[in-house]
Amino acid sequence: DEMLNLARENQRKAGIENVEFLRGEIESIPLPDNSVDVIISNCVINLSPEKPRVFREAFRVLKPGGRLMVSDVVLTAPLPEALLSHLDLYAACVAGAAQREDYLEAIREAGFVDIKIVNESNFGHLLAGTSPDDPMMKAAVEAIGNDPAELRRVADSVLSLKVSARKPEARACC
Repeated sequence: DEMLNLARENQRKAGIENVEFLRGEIESIPLPDNSVDVIISNCVINLSPEKPRVFREAFRVLKPGGRLMVSDVVLTAPLPEALLSHLDLYAACVAGAAQREDYLEAIREAGFVDIKIVNESNFGHLLAGTSPDDPMMKAAVEAIGNDPAELRRVADSVLSLKVSARKPEARACC
């Protein structure tokens, strides 16, 4: 409710009238089938424990020819068990991240076509400049220890992935 109020206040300040905000869950979008032109998601889907369902819902509400653009955190290798249940790393979009190929497969299985990786970069470069006081670094050290090689391996397995896809056009019948 607080986020909706903030969004509506920002809408009012900007003088924008052609926007509607809805409250719902990403696994059950409160919109009718084939009603949306574009879906944009930035670092949200990784927080859902039901990522395939999220992509099926996105596919359902998109109009034929509709576009999906997501930016999210994915993994190239499993995280150590201690990191998977760490709340700070979950809030930082790392502990809930899916394996890269599983994420892309969920998009394909939902029915999307023209799936393209727009950009991909790993978090390893962030480790070098990260302060020991950084909440994400503290959480990683707390969960797996201060072994630089293990911290580097984990950081290198975390990717930022930007993907575009499209719902196919409706086929003419008969």
